[in-house]
Amino acid sequence: MERDHRKNALATDRPVAALLTDLKRRGLLEDTLVIWGGEFGRTPTSQGTNGREHHPHGYTLWMPGGGVKGGMAYGATDEFGWYSVENRVHIHDFHATILHLMGIDHTKQTFRYSGRDFRLTDVHGRVVTDILS
Repeated sequence: MERDHRKNALATDRPVAALLTDLKRRGLLEDTLVIWGGEFGRTPTSQGTNGREHHPHGYTLWMPGGGVKGGMAYGATDEFGWYSVENRVHIHDFHATILHLMGIDHTKQTFRYSGRDFRLTDVHGRVVTDILS
């Protein structure tokens, strides 16, 4: 696990830094939203001897550029990194915020099917305005 994480970090850190540097240098970062995240949150513990557990209760994403405030953190997990405890953002809120940053009002993307309203954010979602620049 440690070997593979080290290898993956070395393979991605420099190219991502180069991308962000290039976008900023060209004046494109303010209009380009970059979203970086994983499949789940990761705990600092493991039931086995090698690796960490996945969990869906608190995870990290970062979003440089595209109308998001720079240099800030929004939300926090408990001391174990297990549960989101501050400024919780549901996945529907995350999607509503991305759509808003792309100039799309997620509430206007509703369609009715079999007597139920559907949209990309289900029938939920709020734009997380605290992270917008």
